Amino acid sequence: MPGHSDPWLTFLDNIPRSLLGPLGDNGKVLGVIVIALAFGIALRRERARPLGTPQDLVELFLACLVRILHWVIAIVPLAVFGIVASLVGTGGFRDFRSLGLFVLSVIVALLIQAGYYLLRIRFGSWVHPWKAIQGSRDALVMAFSTASSTATMPVTYACLKDRVGVRERSATLGALVGANFNNDGTALYEAMAALFVARMLGLDLSLAQQLIVVLTSVIASVGAAGIPEAGLVTMTLVFNAVGLPTEYIAILLTVDWFLDRCRTAINVMGDINVSCLLDGKRREADPP
Repeated sequence: MPGHSDPWLTFLDNIPRSLLGPLGDNGKVLGVIVIALAFGIALRRERARPLGTPQDLVELFLACLVRILHWVIAIVPLAVFGIVASLVGTGGFRDFRSLGLFVLSVIVALLIQAGYYLLRIRFGSWVHPWKAIQGSRDALVMAFSTASSTATMPVTYACLKDRVGVRERSATLGALVGANFNNDGTALYEAMAALFVARMLGLDLSLAQQLIVVLTSVIASVGAAGIPEAGLVTMTLVFNAVGLPTEYIAILLTVDWFLDRCRTAINVMGDINVSCLLDGKRREADPP
C-alpha cells in the first residue's frame, strides 16, 4: 500500500552507526533510545562500582563502553552470516567464486612483495637473503600464527639481533619502530580489496580514483593497530575515499582470517628488510 512502511526496516534504519551520531540527528530519536538502553543495561552490571571521584566516573563510562563494544563484537558473526546468506540467496555462489580468485590474487601479490624484499636485501645489505629468512623464521611463523605484528615485535628484534646478526640500532629501528609504521602487506591488501569490491559492483574506477586508493591504503596501513584484523577497521577510510559502500567490507570477513595472517607475515618481513638495509653493505659491530 502507498505510504506503508515496514517496521523492521524502520528499526534497522534507526540503529545507530556510531555512539554520538544519533545525538546530532533530530530524525533518529530511536537511535538515541537504543544507545540509552545499551548504557542502562551496561550500568546495571556496574552497580557495585564506587563513584567518589571524577576518575571513578570516567572509569565507569569506560567500563560500560567496553562492555557495549563486546556485545557488538559478539553480534558481528551473525551480521556476516546474514550478509553472506543474502548474497547467496539473491546471486548464488558467483561472488564467492570471485572471492576465491581474490584470495589467490592477494597471495600472489604478497609473494611478489616478499621476492622484492629479498632482492633489496641481496643488493642493499651484507646479509644473504637465505640467512635473513632462516634467522628470522621464528618471527615469521609467530606473525602468521598470531596475526599481530605487535605481539611478534620482540621476537623479530631478538631474531634480527641474535640470529641474523645486524647491529642493535638497526634491529631496534627496523623491528620496533617498523612494527608500528611499516605495514606494506596491509597497504597492498586494502588497495586490492577496494579494487575487488569495485569490480564486484560493476564500478570502473578512474586512474585518479585508483591513485587515491593507493594513497589512502598507505595512510590507513600506517594508522592500523598491530592487532588481528585491524586492517578491516582502517579499510573504511579507503572505501569512503572513492565512494565505495563500506557494508561490503563484511564480505571480506569470510576470508580475512587467513589473509590477515599472510599479510602480517609480509609486514614483519618488511621490518626485517628495513633492518638489513639499515645495516649497510658492510658488516660492522656495535660500538662498545
